[in-house]
Amino acid sequence: MQRWKQTSLVLCLIWIALLSTHSVVVQAGASPYHFGFKKSRNGQLPSIEQEGFKPILEKHEAIFMGSSREKELYLTFDNGYENGFTTDVLDVLKEKNVPAAFFVTGHYIQDQPDLMKRMVQEGHLIGNHSWSHPDMTTISSERIREELEKVRVETAKLTGQLEMPYLRPPRGIFDERVLEISRSEGYTSVFWSVAYMDWDTKKQRGKQHAYDNVMAQLHPGAVILLHSVSSDNAAALGQMIEDARKQGYTFKRLDQLKTRQY
Repeated sequence: MQRWKQTSLVLCLIWIALLSTHSVVVQAGASPYHFGFKKSRNGQLPSIEQEGFKPILEKHEAIFMGSSREKELYLTFDNGYENGFTTDVLDVLKEKNVPAAFFVTGHYIQDQPDLMKRMVQEGHLIGNHSWSHPDMTTISSERIREELEKVRVETAKLTGQLEMPYLRPPRGIFDERVLEISRSEGYTSVFWSVAYMDWDTKKQRGKQHAYDNVMAQLHPGAVILLHSVSSDNAAALGQMIEDARKQGYTFKRLDQLKTRQY
Protein backbone atom coordinates (compact mmCIF):
# COMPACT_ATOMS: atom_id res chain seq x y z
CA MET A 1 0.00 0.00 0.00
CA GLN A 2 2.85 2.37 0.90
CA ARG A 3 4.65 1.56 -2.37
CA TRP A 4 1.44 2.26 -4.34
CA LYS A 5 1.11 5.66 -2.66
CA GLN A 6 4.72 6.53 -3.45
CA THR A 7 4.30 5.47 -7.08
CA SER A 8 1.10 7.51 -7.39
CA LEU A 9 2.81 10.55 -5.94
CA VAL A 10 5.72 10.26 -8.39
CA LEU A 11 3.34 9.89 -11.34
CA CYS A 12 1.34 12.89 -10.16
CA LEU A 13 4.47 15.04 -9.91
CA ILE A 14 5.58 13.98 -13.40
CA TRP A 15 2.14 14.82 -14.80
CA ILE A 16 2.20 18.28 -13.18
CA ALA A 17 5.67 18.92 -14.60
CA LEU A 18 4.53 17.87 -18.08
CA LEU A 19 1.49 20.12 -17.89
CA SER A 20 3.64 23.07 -16.78
CA THR A 21 6.13 22.51 -19.61
CA HIS A 22 3.35 22.13 -22.15
CA SER A 23 1.75 25.36 -20.95
CA VAL A 24 4.94 27.34 -21.51
CA VAL A 25 5.39 25.92 -25.01
CA VAL A 26 1.82 26.65 -26.02
CA GLN A 27 1.87 30.16 -24.63
CA ALA A 28 5.28 30.97 -26.06
CA GLY A 29 4.31 29.80 -29.53
CA ALA A 30 0.87 31.41 -29.70
CA SER A 31 0.36 33.81 -32.61
CA PRO A 32 3.80 35.44 -32.88
CA TYR A 33 3.92 38.64 -34.93
CA HIS A 34 6.81 40.47 -36.56
CA PHE A 35 5.97 44.15 -36.42
CA GLY A 36 5.40 45.62 -39.84
CA PHE A 37 3.52 48.55 -41.34
CA LYS A 38 2.60 50.25 -44.58
CA LYS A 39 5.05 53.12 -44.94
CA SER A 40 4.07 56.74 -45.23
CA ARG A 41 4.50 58.06 -48.75
CA ASN A 42 3.68 61.47 -50.21
CA GLY A 43 2.13 62.69 -46.98
CA GLN A 44 -0.17 59.71 -46.50
CA LEU A 45 -0.22 58.25 -43.00
CA PRO A 46 1.37 54.85 -42.35
CA SER A 47 -0.96 51.98 -41.54
CA ILE A 48 -1.06 48.67 -39.66
CA GLU A 49 -4.60 47.87 -40.80
CA GLN A 50 -3.55 44.82 -42.80
CA GLU A 51 -1.03 43.38 -40.35
CA GLY A 52 -3.46 41.48 -38.10
CA PHE A 53 -2.18 42.72 -34.75
CA LYS A 54 -3.87 46.10 -34.46
CA PRO A 55 -6.49 44.90 -31.90
CA ILE A 56 -3.91 43.61 -29.43
CA LEU A 57 -1.78 46.76 -29.76
CA GLU A 58 -4.87 48.79 -28.90
CA LYS A 59 -5.84 46.44 -26.07
CA HIS A 60 -2.45 46.69 -24.38
CA GLU A 61 -1.93 50.39 -25.21
CA ALA A 62 1.24 49.89 -27.24
CA ILE A 63 2.69 52.81 -29.21
CA PHE A 64 2.94 52.77 -32.98
CA MET A 65 2.65 56.50 -33.65
CA GLY A 66 1.45 59.64 -31.97
CA SER A 67 -1.30 62.03 -32.97
CA SER A 68 -1.65 62.60 -36.71
CA ARG A 69 -2.94 66.11 -35.89
CA GLU A 70 0.37 67.28 -34.45
CA LYS A 71 3.56 67.88 -36.43
CA GLU A 72 5.62 66.17 -33.75
CA LEU A 73 8.38 63.58 -34.17
CA TYR A 74 9.67 61.07 -31.63
CA LEU A 75 13.23 59.96 -32.24
CA THR A 76 14.21 56.49 -30.95
CA PHE A 77 17.36 54.41 -31.28
CA ASP A 78 17.98 50.71 -30.72
CA ASN A 79 21.33 50.05 -29.00
CA GLY A 80 22.13 46.36 -28.89
CA TYR A 81 25.86 46.94 -29.15
CA GLU A 82 28.23 49.81 -29.83
CA ASN A 83 29.76 50.35 -33.26
CA GLY A 84 31.48 53.67 -32.63
CA PHE A 85 28.74 56.06 -33.76
CA THR A 86 26.63 56.76 -30.66
CA THR A 87 28.99 59.52 -29.54
CA ASP A 88 28.41 61.25 -32.89
CA VAL A 89 24.65 60.78 -32.51
CA LEU A 90 24.69 62.28 -29.02
CA ASP A 91 26.82 65.18 -30.20
CA VAL A 92 24.27 66.02 -32.91
CA LEU A 93 21.33 65.70 -30.52
CA LYS A 94 23.04 68.01 -28.05
CA GLU A 95 23.91 70.57 -30.72
CA LYS A 96 20.38 70.56 -32.13
CA ASN A 97 18.69 70.35 -28.69
CA VAL A 98 16.70 67.25 -29.66
CA PRO A 99 15.57 64.59 -27.15
CA ALA A 100 15.60 60.89 -27.93
CA ALA A 101 14.94 57.48 -26.43
CA PHE A 102 17.63 54.79 -26.49
CA PHE A 103 16.49 51.18 -26.13
CA VAL A 104 19.37 49.19 -24.65
CA THR A 105 20.27 45.57 -23.99
CA GLY A 106 22.27 44.06 -21.15
CA HIS A 107 25.34 43.87 -23.34
CA TYR A 108 25.18 47.61 -23.97
CA ILE A 109 24.77 48.39 -20.28
CA GLN A 110 27.85 46.36 -19.40
CA ASP A 111 29.93 47.47 -22.37
CA GLN A 112 29.14 51.19 -22.56
CA PRO A 113 28.58 52.65 -19.07
CA ASP A 114 29.90 56.09 -20.00
CA LEU A 115 27.56 56.46 -22.98
CA MET A 116 24.66 55.27 -20.83
CA LYS A 117 25.43 57.92 -18.23
CA ARG A 118 25.78 60.58 -20.91
CA MET A 119 22.36 59.72 -22.37
CA VAL A 120 20.65 60.40 -19.06
CA GLN A 121 22.78 63.43 -18.18
CA GLU A 122 21.83 65.07 -21.48
CA GLY A 123 18.11 64.54 -20.99
CA HIS A 124 17.41 61.44 -23.03
CA LEU A 125 15.31 58.46 -22.00
CA ILE A 126 16.66 54.94 -21.74
CA GLY A 127 14.21 52.23 -22.70
CA ASN A 128 14.22 48.46 -22.18
CA HIS A 129 15.29 46.23 -25.08
CA SER A 130 15.67 43.13 -22.85
CA TRP A 131 18.84 41.78 -21.26
CA SER A 132 19.88 39.17 -23.84
CA HIS A 133 17.73 40.15 -26.87
CA PRO A 134 15.71 36.92 -27.13
CA ASP A 135 12.57 36.27 -29.12
CA MET A 136 10.30 36.80 -26.13
CA THR A 137 7.45 34.77 -27.65
CA THR A 138 9.58 31.63 -27.18
CA ILE A 139 10.55 32.03 -23.53
CA SER A 140 8.61 31.58 -20.31
CA SER A 141 6.69 34.36 -18.65
CA GLU A 142 9.08 34.24 -15.71
CA ARG A 143 12.06 34.63 -18.04
CA ILE A 144 10.44 37.64 -19.73
CA ARG A 145 10.09 39.33 -16.37
CA GLU A 146 13.70 38.52 -15.48
CA GLU A 147 14.97 39.92 -18.80
CA LEU A 148 13.14 43.19 -18.28
CA GLU A 149 13.84 43.61 -14.59
CA LYS A 150 17.58 43.12 -14.96
CA VAL A 151 17.81 45.91 -17.54
CA ARG A 152 15.74 48.23 -15.36
CA VAL A 153 17.75 47.56 -12.20
CA GLU A 154 21.18 47.78 -13.82
CA THR A 155 20.27 50.96 -15.70
CA ALA A 156 19.10 52.57 -12.45
CA LYS A 157 22.31 51.59 -10.67
CA LEU A 158 24.47 52.95 -13.44
CA THR A 159 22.67 56.14 -14.47
CA GLY A 160 20.25 57.07 -11.70
CA GLN A 161 17.27 56.76 -14.05
CA LEU A 162 14.85 55.13 -11.63
CA GLU A 163 11.82 54.90 -13.90
CA MET A 164 11.81 52.86 -17.11
CA PRO A 165 8.32 52.97 -18.60
CA TYR A 166 9.13 52.03 -22.22
CA LEU A 167 9.96 48.71 -23.82
CA ARG A 168 10.80 47.71 -27.37
CA PRO A 169 10.45 43.95 -27.95
CA PRO A 170 13.64 42.52 -29.48
CA ARG A 171 13.47 42.28 -33.28
CA GLY A 172 9.90 43.56 -33.12
CA ILE A 173 8.64 40.02 -32.40
CA PHE A 174 5.70 39.77 -30.02
CA ASP A 175 2.40 38.13 -29.23
CA GLU A 176 -0.42 38.98 -26.87
CA ARG A 177 1.27 37.23 -23.94
CA VAL A 178 4.41 39.34 -24.36
CA LEU A 179 2.40 42.58 -24.48
CA GLU A 180 0.26 41.52 -21.53
CA ILE A 181 3.21 40.63 -19.31
CA SER A 182 5.10 43.76 -20.32
CA ARG A 183 2.09 45.92 -19.47
CA SER A 184 1.65 44.18 -16.11
CA GLU A 185 5.29 45.02 -15.33
CA GLY A 186 4.60 48.70 -15.95
CA TYR A 187 5.86 49.01 -19.52
CA THR A 188 4.41 50.62 -22.61
CA SER A 189 5.56 48.67 -25.67
CA VAL A 190 6.95 51.01 -28.32
CA PHE A 191 6.99 50.11 -32.00
CA TRP A 192 7.51 52.59 -34.85
CA SER A 193 6.03 54.27 -37.92
CA VAL A 194 9.24 55.33 -39.68
CA ALA A 195 12.09 52.87 -40.31
CA TYR A 196 14.31 51.41 -42.99
CA MET A 197 16.88 48.62 -43.26
CA ASP A 198 19.71 50.38 -41.45
CA TRP A 199 20.98 47.73 -39.03
CA ASP A 200 23.27 45.75 -41.33
CA THR A 201 26.71 47.29 -40.86
CA LYS A 202 27.97 45.53 -44.00
CA LYS A 203 25.35 47.24 -46.16
CA GLN A 204 25.81 50.91 -45.36
CA ARG A 205 25.16 53.05 -48.42
CA GLY A 206 26.03 56.56 -47.35
CA LYS A 207 24.55 59.67 -45.76
CA GLN A 208 22.16 60.40 -48.63
CA HIS A 209 20.62 56.93 -48.46
CA ALA A 210 19.72 57.37 -44.79
CA TYR A 211 18.47 60.90 -45.32
CA ASP A 212 16.25 59.98 -48.29
CA ASN A 213 14.69 56.96 -46.55
CA VAL A 214 13.76 58.81 -43.38
CA MET A 215 12.65 62.09 -44.92
CA ALA A 216 10.41 60.32 -47.45
CA GLN A 217 8.45 58.75 -44.59
CA LEU A 218 7.98 61.73 -42.27
CA HIS A 219 4.44 62.30 -41.06
CA PRO A 220 2.76 63.94 -38.07
CA GLY A 221 3.17 61.87 -34.92
CA ALA A 222 5.97 59.72 -36.32
CA VAL A 223 7.88 57.39 -34.02
CA ILE A 224 11.20 57.09 -35.83
CA LEU A 225 13.32 53.96 -35.37
CA LEU A 226 17.04 54.23 -36.11
CA HIS A 227 19.92 51.93 -35.22
CA SER A 228 22.96 53.65 -33.77
CA VAL A 229 25.31 51.06 -35.31
CA SER A 230 24.65 52.69 -38.69
CA SER A 231 27.31 55.05 -39.99
CA ASP A 232 24.73 56.35 -42.48
CA ASN A 233 22.41 57.46 -39.68
CA ALA A 234 25.16 59.20 -37.74
CA ALA A 235 26.22 61.11 -40.86
CA ALA A 236 22.70 62.13 -41.89
CA LEU A 237 21.10 62.88 -38.52
CA GLY A 238 21.95 66.58 -38.34
CA GLN A 239 20.53 67.31 -41.78
CA MET A 240 17.42 65.24 -41.04
CA ILE A 241 16.72 67.31 -37.95
CA GLU A 242 17.31 70.65 -39.64
CA ASP A 243 15.15 69.85 -42.66
CA ALA A 244 12.35 68.31 -40.59
CA ARG A 245 12.20 71.55 -38.62
CA LYS A 246 12.05 73.52 -41.86
CA GLN A 247 8.92 71.51 -42.66
CA GLY A 248 7.36 72.65 -39.39
CA TYR A 249 8.10 69.59 -37.26
CA THR A 250 9.18 69.65 -33.62
CA PHE A 251 10.95 66.86 -31.76
CA LYS A 252 9.50 65.49 -28.53
CA ARG A 253 10.48 62.83 -25.99
CA LEU A 254 8.36 59.69 -25.80
CA ASP A 255 7.01 60.72 -22.42
CA GLN A 256 5.48 63.78 -24.12
CA LEU A 257 3.39 61.59 -26.42
CA LYS A 258 -0.16 62.08 -25.13
CA THR A 259 -2.40 60.81 -27.92
CA ARG A 260 -1.56 57.66 -29.83
CA GLN A 261 -3.06 56.48 -33.07
CA TYR A 262 -3.52 53.07 -34.63
